[in-house]
Amino acid sequence: MSNIVRLIIACLIMGSGVTLCGFGYWGWGITVFLLGGIVLLSFFYNENMIMAQYFLRKENTEKSEQWLLKITDYEKQLYKGQHGYYNLLIGLIESRKAPMKSERYFKKALQLGMSMSHNTALAKISLAGISMAKRNKREAQMYLQEAAKDDKNKLLADQIKMMKAQMAQMDKQQVVRSGRPQF
Repeated sequence: MSNIVRLIIACLIMGSGVTLCGFGYWGWGITVFLLGGIVLLSFFYNENMIMAQYFLRKENTEKSEQWLLKITDYEKQLYKGQHGYYNLLIGLIESRKAPMKSERYFKKALQLGMSMSHNTALAKISLAGISMAKRNKREAQMYLQEAAKDDKNKLLADQIKMMKAQMAQMDKQQVVRSGRPQF
């Protein structure tokens, strides 16, 4: 359902709640008004996105993907502030199937923007992992530094530390390989 339609329905329901209160039906008026508030809340927080996040936290990517696929045109169905989060969720799901293909979703999520800094840090950590897989150390370091800046609450500090350790291992592997004589 389009977001504009949700907004119109929420206004109509809330208006009917106010009308019921005006005619003296306070119980029904407050109930209908609260129902309109729930519909208005679905304008800002899409139920498909909430369910996809829930299943992703439970590590059930199949169900999470099913809920995200119910969003056919995210630009019309989601509030503009959720566009980045939609691409982040698609990227996280795609990274479990084919990590290299998820890069475009993470970049799109960063381009569209997200209001919570730890989600931006998560996207940058994922991009750093992809860069490491491509053996692009400079880009991976850049993404890790940016992720460390964005992670203000230190929610992803362990992951950043682990990625830096993996980069150090990557350096050691290159040194060992170059030290062998070639025949």
